[in-house]
Amino acid sequence: MIETLYLAQPRGFCAGVERAIAIVDLALKKYDRPVWVNHEIVHNRSVVESFRSRGVIFSDDVEAIPEDAVFILSAHGTAPGFRKKVEARGIQIIDATCPLVTKVHWEAQKFHTDGYKIFYIGQAEHQESIGVMDVAPMTLIENEADILDLDFDETEKIVVLSQTTLSVDDTKRLSDLLKYKIPHLREPGDLCYATQNRQDAVKVLSQTCDYIIVIGSENSSNSNKMVVTANKNGVDSQLFDTAEEIPNNIFDHKSVGLTSGASVPDSLVMPVIEKAKAINPNLKVEIVLTKDESGLSFPLPLELRT
Repeated sequence: MIETLYLAQPRGFCAGVERAIAIVDLALKKYDRPVWVNHEIVHNRSVVESFRSRGVIFSDDVEAIPEDAVFILSAHGTAPGFRKKVEARGIQIIDATCPLVTKVHWEAQKFHTDGYKIFYIGQAEHQESIGVMDVAPMTLIENEADILDLDFDETEKIVVLSQTTLSVDDTKRLSDLLKYKIPHLREPGDLCYATQNRQDAVKVLSQTCDYIIVIGSENSSNSNKMVVTANKNGVDSQLFDTAEEIPNNIFDHKSVGLTSGASVPDSLVMPVIEKAKAINPNLKVEIVLTKDESGLSFPLPLELRT
């Protein structure tokens, strides 16, 4: 039976997610007209369903957007070509793209303009990758085999960019392999601080825990990578959307770690603790602090500052 639950800190919402959610919330309060969002505002089922219940419509169908709507670009970023289609219809746009993703868009444009060949480490079907790869011509790298097949000229200027929410260790492995093959490769470094911090926290939990619970949705890249990180460090782990999904037999482990993805509100984490306490009323809950993220925030768009 569970004796100790180790609660990771940091966990849950990052500054980019907090900003994106605040943008949709403020838009609902400020505008007396339809609020639409391109793609899910963040990759968390509960957050998206909560906004749906308040009337927000999530859609990638440009032609379906009413002309009087407020259209919000999701935290993952948007393909420039898609944005231009919305602008061409005269629809008001509010950009909720995480500033760290915007940074990668800027880098892609700058390096392309400066004549660089661009390689991009990412997941082909992820919304962030789709947006970045529309900014400028680039070659996608998803695994080692892609690197072996790369075609380049040794005289070319070459840079590698990456999706912000990938596995820290996997991205380093791929970038190191690229660097070995292309010694003059430039690496700006694009992994999100929250991705790094949450995976580092999982590594620390792995030193103490018999099992690690990660709260997050299936389509959340950073949440899935936390499970992968735990597994690679020798600890069983699984992703759950809510406490209700967690089988009671997981609490047969004496020491359990608990954390959550960067798109997860803490309101989904606390019920896990209550579920564990129902199994063992004498449960010890210990906070494992690995990084202080307090004070980190991103400014809201000008049109929503009041």
